[in-house]
Amino acid sequence: MGRNILFVTTDQQRYDALGCNGGRIARTPVADRLAAEGLNYRRAHNQNTVCMPARSTMVTGQYVRTHGVFANGIALPPDAPSIAGWLHEKGGYRTALIGKAHFEPAFDFQGRWFENRMAREGSTGPYRGFERMELAMHAPIGGWHYSLWLQNNFPAEVGGFARVLSASPGGDTGAPEVAYNPIPREHYHTDWVADRTIAYLDSLDEDADWFVWMSFPDPHHPWDPPASEARRIKWRDLDLPPGYPGSRERIEKILAQKPRHWLEWYQGRFGNDEGGPGTFVPCKMTTDQIREINALIHVENELIDEAVGRVLARIASRKWADRTDVFFTTDHGELQGDFGLLYKGPYHVDALMRVPLIWRPAPVAAISPAEITDPVGHLDLAPTFCRIAGVPIPEWAQGKPLPVNRVDRRERVITEWDSQFRQIGMHMRSIYRDGWLCTVYEKSTRDIGFDMAQIPPLLRGNAPTPDITYDGTEGELYNLAEDPLQWRNLWNDPGCQKVRSDLVADLYDNLPKPRDPMLPVEAPA
Repeated sequence: MGRNILFVTTDQQRYDALGCNGGRIARTPVADRLAAEGLNYRRAHNQNTVCMPARSTMVTGQYVRTHGVFANGIALPPDAPSIAGWLHEKGGYRTALIGKAHFEPAFDFQGRWFENRMAREGSTGPYRGFERMELAMHAPIGGWHYSLWLQNNFPAEVGGFARVLSASPGGDTGAPEVAYNPIPREHYHTDWVADRTIAYLDSLDEDADWFVWMSFPDPHHPWDPPASEARRIKWRDLDLPPGYPGSRERIEKILAQKPRHWLEWYQGRFGNDEGGPGTFVPCKMTTDQIREINALIHVENELIDEAVGRVLARIASRKWADRTDVFFTTDHGELQGDFGLLYKGPYHVDALMRVPLIWRPAPVAAISPAEITDPVGHLDLAPTFCRIAGVPIPEWAQGKPLPVNRVDRRERVITEWDSQFRQIGMHMRSIYRDGWLCTVYEKSTRDIGFDMAQIPPLLRGNAPTPDITYDGTEGELYNLAEDPLQWRNLWNDPGCQKVRSDLVADLYDNLPKPRDPMLPVEAPA
C-alpha cells in the first residue's frame, strides 16, 4: 500500500479567506490544522485568474500557453494529459473527481461537451483519467449530477438559488447575485460534494491507493448559501476589507495609476464580461453591499471547512489517515471590495493571483511542518502528486515538486492572461520575484477569441462594448514589501526602470513557447 492523495479545491477563494493566512472572520479550524501540521505556501500563484485555464493547469501540470485553454469557453482537448490518468496508469491508483470540473465550457445547453451531458446519459465516467466523475456547478441548472439529483429528488428547492452572472439584486442590500437560499443545508452543493466523496471512498477496498479530487463550487458567485446558515455572520458588524480605499475620489485616484480598463470598469465604461456580469458597474456598489457579500462568502468558507472535516473524519475511520496526503487550494481569488471592485478578470493583483495552498503530508512521510515563502504555482501540483505516488514525473509536466523546506529555493512564478473575447483583446504576462510583481501588457488584438455579438442579450443586457486598446508599452509594477495592497503603480517610475527591465527579461526567458495555433474560444463561459 502506498500513500493516498485527497486534493481539495474551492472556487474563487482568496488567500486570506483562511485563518492560517490571516483571515479574521470565517472560522476555518480544519484548514488551519492542516496548515499547522503540514506545509503552508505563503506565495502560491495560479497560472491564470479564471476557472477553466487554472483548472486545466491543475490537471495537466502545464502552463496555460501549453495546454491551450487560455480562457473560459475553450474545451481542454480530449487528448490533453491528465495527472489522474497518469497516476492510474503508472501507479494503479483509483481516481475520482467529485464536484466542479469545468475543463469544458459550461455554457452548453445542447450538451455538446461530454462533461455537461454525462449525467443526463447516466454516466459517471471514466473520463479524463478519472474512473469516476460526479459533477456539480454553482446552481442546479444544466445536466450535471448535482443538478439532476436536486431536480429529481427535491424539485421545490431548485428556485432558491440566485442566477449566476445576472447581477440581479438580492439580499438585504440589493447586492448582485445574493440570495438567502431556503434549501436545507444537507441538500446544498457543498454538503453534497462531501457526501458523494465519502460515498466514493466507502466503495474502495482498505488496501486501495487512491487519488480523489474533491472540488467545491463555492465561494464563487452567486452568493446564496442555505438561509439556515447565512446569518451566522452578521454583515452589519463587518468592517470594510483592508483593500477598500474608502471614498470614490480615493478609489479613482488609485485606479487612474493603472492601465485604462481598471478605472473604466469602475466607472461603467468597460464591461468586465470575462470575470463577472458585464452589466455590473462597481461604482454603483454600496459599502453595505460589500459587507453583505463578504459575510456570505465567509459563511460559504466555513461550510466548506466543515465539509472537509467530515471527509477527513471518514478517512480516519477507514484507517487511512496516516498514509493520506491532503492538499487544499483554489483556482483563483476574488476582489471582494479591493480597489472598490468585485468579481475577477484581467486584474493581476494578489486578490486574484495569490491563492491558498496547503499540503499536509501523510504522517508516514515524516515531513516536518514549515511555512514556505518562495514562490510556487499550480503547475507544481502534478509533479508533487507523482513524487508522493512513487511514479516518474511525465515529460509533459512543466512544474517541479513543491519544496518541503527552505533549502529547495524557488525564484519566480508566472501568471498569464489572454482575453476570451476578441473585442477586448488583452494579453498580460506577470512575474512575481523577489517581492516584486510585474505585469507586461502586450499589444492588443481584435482577431482572437469569441465574438461578443454572439452572446445572448439575456447575459449582456446593456453592457458597454469594450473599446480599450493597448499598444504594448503599458504595464504594472508593485513593490509588495512597501505596497502590499498594490495601490501604487511603479511601472513608469524613473527609479524603478532597472528592476522593471530585469523582471521583464526574466519573465520572457522563462515562458515556454505558445501553442500554435491557439485553440478556438467556442462558448461565452
